Amino acid sequence: MQCGLLGKKLGHSYSPQIHRCLADYSYDLYEKEPQELANFLTSLTFDGLNVTIPYKKEVIRFCNLLTDRAKQLGAVNTIIRNPDNTLTGHNTDYYGFASMVKRSGLCVQNKKVLVLGSGGASVTAVAVLLEMGANVIVISRSGPENYDNIRKHEDAAIIVNTTPVGMYPNTGESPVDLSLFPQLEGVLDLIYNPARTKLLMDAAERGLVAENGLWMLVAQAKESAEFFTGITIPDSVMTTIYRKLLLQMENIVLIGMPGSGKSTIGKLLAEKLGRTFVDADAAIVDQAGMSIPEIFEKSKEAGFRELETSVLSQLGKQSGLIIATGGGCVTKEENYRLLHQNGRIIYLQRDVEQLPTSGRPLSLSGNLSDMFRVRNPMYERFADAIVCNDGTPEQTVCKILSLEECV
Repeated sequence: MQCGLLGKKLGHSYSPQIHRCLADYSYDLYEKEPQELANFLTSLTFDGLNVTIPYKKEVIRFCNLLTDRAKQLGAVNTIIRNPDNTLTGHNTDYYGFASMVKRSGLCVQNKKVLVLGSGGASVTAVAVLLEMGANVIVISRSGPENYDNIRKHEDAAIIVNTTPVGMYPNTGESPVDLSLFPQLEGVLDLIYNPARTKLLMDAAERGLVAENGLWMLVAQAKESAEFFTGITIPDSVMTTIYRKLLLQMENIVLIGMPGSGKSTIGKLLAEKLGRTFVDADAAIVDQAGMSIPEIFEKSKEAGFRELETSVLSQLGKQSGLIIATGGGCVTKEENYRLLHQNGRIIYLQRDVEQLPTSGRPLSLSGNLSDMFRVRNPMYERFADAIVCNDGTPEQTVCKILSLEECV
């Protein structure tokens, strides 16, 4: 069976990996320009297709039959070639978003839900939410309900973001200020790269439900695979794929005192996991064109910290890296979000007596015990997990890997 994904730009798609875990069929990426669409779809060289932007509406004219859901949404993201070589258009985004809402645990019935954006993803979200009994308000840039008058909806219970605001590579942006909504219960963001948009981190810091779009991506693929094969796939498979993707996409970020072993452990982790290791201090040296002691001499600590934040902003938005940070990165609170947006932060603790000081500007200039007392609460504030590194590097790596398996 030959299946695949049709779109215009597909270089960073996770679909082949997801479908390899769902069923036994070939799954390729078909990047096509608009003028190539007709020849490809009429060639019938496929058994099943997923369709992504910008072709979800365009492919409708090539389908001999549309399911009720595809008609309702005016979009097709799954095409099946029938035995008589006709094409049937389905929409599995509906199932994907409905599954995402259910997984979040949010009850939308009789709740005011703001859906940000008015594009195709918004149409799907609105249809699901209305069927679940929500009171849906669509917020767009130029419609009657817009960002200028959004304050009148301060009683909103749930916000769903269907816009690309905050998506890689333009991370750190948010479409709305959550402080405007005192009755808010949760936020659903269809973006999954980065794992935590600014919108989701704002929600999490307020103790609200915060869910990204990765589950929706997996769920819609699962229903597509069922159409491709005619076989029911257990929901438990979605959990397995979701966890695998999450671990693959997130950076592992190591923080801790100077000399706590971040670089050593990071390199071993990268080797074990087949990932790229990045030493943030080395990246700072490359960007500045001078050594760290030279940066301190020329620009003092404040200048170094500015450079550090610039480098962390570049590294933190990438995916799948092992990042060893400098010991003082936690002294700037803004670095937390830069590292956390796409990373799991692990605090490597080591006995102060075992910390080397050679070649470390701040370690040489002060008492390490005093530095630890000041910084330890900062490390704990940043950390998703704390791992003791007083044993061998191999033992520490095993501890970290066991944490990753528990995600």
